[in-house]
This record gives sequence, structure tokens and C-alpha cells, in this order.
Amino acid sequence: MFHSKISGLGFYVPENVVTNDDLSKIMDTNDEWIQERTGIKERRHIIRGEDTTTTMGVKAAEIAIQRSGVAKEDIDFIVFATLSPDYYFPGPGVLVQRDLGLKTVGALDVRNQCSGFIYALSVADQYIKTGMYKNILIIGSEVHSTGLDMTDRGRGVSVIFGDGAGAAVLSREEDLSKGILSTHLHSEGLHAEELIVKAPGMGDRWVTDIIADNDPSDDSYFPYMNGQFVFKNAVVRFSEVIMEGLTANNLQVSDIDMLVPHQANLRISQFIQQKFKLSDDQVFNNIQKYGNTTAASIPIALTEAWEQGKIKEGDTLVLAAFGSGFTWASAIIKW
Repeated sequence: MFHSKISGLGFYVPENVVTNDDLSKIMDTNDEWIQERTGIKERRHIIRGEDTTTTMGVKAAEIAIQRSGVAKEDIDFIVFATLSPDYYFPGPGVLVQRDLGLKTVGALDVRNQCSGFIYALSVADQYIKTGMYKNILIIGSEVHSTGLDMTDRGRGVSVIFGDGAGAAVLSREEDLSKGILSTHLHSEGLHAEELIVKAPGMGDRWVTDIIADNDPSDDSYFPYMNGQFVFKNAVVRFSEVIMEGLTANNLQVSDIDMLVPHQANLRISQFIQQKFKLSDDQVFNNIQKYGNTTAASIPIALTEAWEQGKIKEGDTLVLAAFGSGFTWASAIIKW
């Protein structure tokens, strides 16, 4: 059996910066209100025709592959995490295979929203551990901006989300003291409807129904979130899954060199930081600049932390996420 290690990281965000003041011009909100509740100061939105979920994923992947030192022809598999694919089907994994000019490797799409990147990382880790593959490209990419209700009705959700992509190359590691030590995945579908986009969907309300009704008050195709309920569950599940990972590896909270949480809400990250008594140097947050980019948030944050020299060889990293589904997950990594 092998371990898997992250051999390369990359991220891409659109150049179009949207500040809280920009949003206040199109909906009833303001900078103070948004920062107080979320910690977000600005986010990136694509310009239609310039970027998509796939193209951003490709740009992030090209950086990760270059940094990994792995040749494109040596990529064995693709795992693409997103809730916002370019098309209803096929998923973006095959589009990445095409646009990067990779050989006809398998491409798997993961639909686990905020915890999607850790789920993707876990899937790739299993393939490498068993010896089936040697180098796997993992991508988390999201375009939220084109699917948000940018009116007063949607302000509670729409101010939170941004667009962007992050990528990692996972490679075989024969030193079993390094790399991904363990991953831990959970779900609780009982609360699936507390954070959801209901339509279009084959089970209840498809595009034909939306067109036929032509109802200007229909909000079924915009994101709905029971914010307080999600927050209360998030802080509990974050704590549980972090401790689960540490316990599985006989580690203590004091062993954490860097926690990279899903960038859902700065207040959630701060709550977890205070609960575990971690210093500012032990937790990396960048939601202030990018908003919540769902499956892209962890690889974007992980890449920035590495670029800024905050992650060093021998460090113990914890990745953790909670989101729609409900799903939550953690990964323990020895860098």
C-alpha cells in the first residue's frame, strides 16, 4: 500500500472584483451588514463569455500540474468537484480532459457542494493507496454569480458567494509517514432541504414547469439557506470531524500546524478557532477576499497558504468542511 501526497497546487479567480459597496447599489444591503454577519469584504464574479466553471478549473489545473513536476501524459485520472457545472450533463471532468489535452483517462464528477473537494481528495487518495493510479488531478471550481438572486429578496444568500477554482495534483508517496494520513466523510440527508437549489430537477420541477408557469415570484431555482440552522449545525460538525481525524491518527489539537477550513463564513471559522484555542498563525482564512466559493474554497485557501509560506515540510495540516446535503468531512495531511 502507498500513501498519496499533494505534489502541486494552483488556483484561479476572475479579475472582476465585486465589493460590498457594489452590491449595495443593486440591493438593500451595506458593507457593515455583510462584514458583521459573514466577514466578507469582496468577492470575484465572472464576466459572462470569459470564464466558466470548466475554464477556471482548467486554469487552476495548469498551474497545479506545472508546479507538481508531473507531465500531463502522466495524469491517470480526474476528479472534479462542483455544484455549478457548465452543462446539466455531461459534467466538467470530461471537458477538462479535453481542454488540457490529456490522454483518455477517466473523469469523475463529485457533487458534494461545500465538502466536495475533501470528498474528491478522499476518492483520489483511495485510488492511489491501492496502487490503481499514480497521479490524479483534483479540481474544485464554482460559478455562483450567474445563478444568484441579485435583488432584495435574495440578499441574505447572494452576498455570500463568489466564483473561483482551485486544483491539486495528488501523487504516489512511498514514505508512509507523509501525505494524506486519513480522510473522514459524513452526511445527514435529513436536513437536505435546509440549504438547497430545488429547481430545475427531474424529480419535482423541471425547466418546462418553470417556463409553463412563467411566475415572476418563483424562487425555486435560486439558492435557499436556513442560515441560523446551518450555522448551528456547522460549528458542531466542524468540531466533531476535526477531532475524529486527530483521534484516528493519535494526534492532539496542539499538533495542528495549519487548519484550512471551508470558507463558508468567517464567524464559523472564528468560532472553531476559539473553541480549539488555535492562534491566528494556525488557521488560514481568505473568505474576506473571495467569499464562499463552495468546492473551490479549500483548494484556493490551501494554495494561498502554501504560496505565502505558511505551510512547510513536516507540518500537520487539517482540512475541514461542512455544507449542503448536509455533508461534512476532514482530511489529516503530513506535508
